[in-house]
Amino acid sequence: QVRLVQSGGGLVQSGGSLRLSCAASGTLFRAIDMSWFRQAPGKERELVAHITSGGGTNYADSVKGRFTISRDNVRFTTSLQMNSLKPEDTAVYYCNTHYRQRDWWGQGTQVTVSS
Repeated sequence: QVRLVQSGGGLVQSGGSLRLSCAASGTLFRAIDMSWFRQAPGKERELVAHITSGGGTNYADSVKGRFTISRDNVRFTTSLQMNSLKPEDTAVYYCNTHYRQRDWWGQGTQVTVSS
């Protein structure tokens, strides 16, 4: 069993910053990749950022240069620092990992960017 518990998010004005965190338990955290997804109203869930167990990262084109994913293998957490936020970043954000042949999801966190 894997448990992912998210924190952070909220309401911010365009151009502002927010930080999301995701605490993992029930798995060998150091050995797993972690991701952040988001889902806006009426749209499909999309991958925002990914970090491998070794610390390699990749990002959706829409967030490159603005978002940074990181991980702390001591505290078993992954974070998403979001800068220069835009109204189109408004969505519910989910942390995710694929472990033992299935996807595990955090509870979701609302991020709202006002123009």
